[in-house]
Amino acid sequence: MQNLIVTYNCGRELLKPELFAQSLATKLQGCPNPDVIVFALQEIAPIAYAFLGGSFLVPYLDRIRYAVNLLAKTRGEAPYIGLITRNVGMTVLMAFIRQDLLGNVRWMETGGVGVGVHEMGNKGAVGLRLGYAVEDATMEITFVAAHLAPMEWALERRNEDWKNIVRGLVFTPVDKKAVQAAIAARRSVVRNSEDEPLLPGSVDNASTPNSGIYSPVSHLFLAGDLNYRTSSSKPTPADFSQYPQPALDKANSSHYSKLLKSDQLAVELKAQNTAHGLTEAAVDFPPTYKYSDAAREIAATNEEDMVASAPRDTTLFESAGQVRKWLWAKHRWPSWCDRILYLDIPSWMSSQDPNARICIHKYTALPLMSTSDHRPVLLSLSIPLRPIPPPHDEVTDRDWRLDPPFSIDPQWRQRRRIARSKEIVVGLSTYLSLTWEGRGLLIALLIGALGGWAVIISMLQPAVRL
Repeated sequence: MQNLIVTYNCGRELLKPELFAQSLATKLQGCPNPDVIVFALQEIAPIAYAFLGGSFLVPYLDRIRYAVNLLAKTRGEAPYIGLITRNVGMTVLMAFIRQDLLGNVRWMETGGVGVGVHEMGNKGAVGLRLGYAVEDATMEITFVAAHLAPMEWALERRNEDWKNIVRGLVFTPVDKKAVQAAIAARRSVVRNSEDEPLLPGSVDNASTPNSGIYSPVSHLFLAGDLNYRTSSSKPTPADFSQYPQPALDKANSSHYSKLLKSDQLAVELKAQNTAHGLTEAAVDFPPTYKYSDAAREIAATNEEDMVASAPRDTTLFESAGQVRKWLWAKHRWPSWCDRILYLDIPSWMSSQDPNARICIHKYTALPLMSTSDHRPVLLSLSIPLRPIPPPHDEVTDRDWRLDPPFSIDPQWRQRRRIARSKEIVVGLSTYLSLTWEGRGLLIALLIGALGGWAVIISMLQPAVRL
């Protein structure tokens, strides 16, 4: 099965779908056409819209759907159907599947958890688990979109966020009646812009109710703004001269590979302090964060030309001396915040079938866009089109699928419900105080209340007789 996973911190701005689709198409040259496309999106919209959700997010999500349509047309692929869209606050997971493969999806499970302030969704994770038909068997695939704590010094907080995601992200089956109702409503028209579950035929119950991220028979992919940095302290003015710049020779002191040696995620993965058991393809692209406002301004001036012609890397600019430069923000260390990890084939499967392996086609960053100080990252890969078998009794090596690093929090449902209530309160108060439409609604309500009060007062005044 061919998969495309994309992670992008949208910067709370509306995406430019034409630019995004063309950048994806350019980077995917030479890669197989994906069967499944999954987007892990962070900071999808301003906090008021993201916390309130629903129709407030439609303009932001529709642009992703449109970009998928454009990508399929550009590459001459079969159209894609939206499987599901789910958000926890500002973190979103969107999944699409080729229209002709839709009938192979037997069931879906979703889950979500907030790890931000008071466990709200300014940071958090969303998960999707698919049951995909392979002849008479079912292959399980798990995707998790995440956004962890920021700042160079917050390494331990990021590790704690991962722990809370493992403990609090619990998969539960997508409601069968809701899925069947959606199918009945949409059966006559097949569209690419569906954001609710869409499955043909019957929907079976998922295999393991209330299951966590790690499953003995599931593939696992983690994508997001994991926020691991290349330093544990903020940069000083003297550090700015050490920031990486374009260099073809890795021996050059300015080559980004020098900074990669201090990547926090690589260190924490090796120490088994985060993303336990997961691995990453070779990082062969520059840091994805944080680009300066000047870089974004230059990107904006070039974007119309990029859509009209072939996309080019707008993170590369020329100075007066015609020397290419990356324009970094001076108050943050350039870092690979945006990552995509995966759990490799388990030993009991590879021992039965040595040819069963995950094949990486491309792992790279897209050009900078003017709407964010992050660069999107994509991973194109294929997984064996066969289920992971149950482990046999002779398994001796530790596998995190069988022995997860943390147990599920028994109070996960109650904690998420409380956090969701807080999100609605914060979202509503922010909407009324910080958005033009919210302020307009508040003023209208105030005027209406004053008018009603005036009418009541006038009715209570004693009648004047002449």
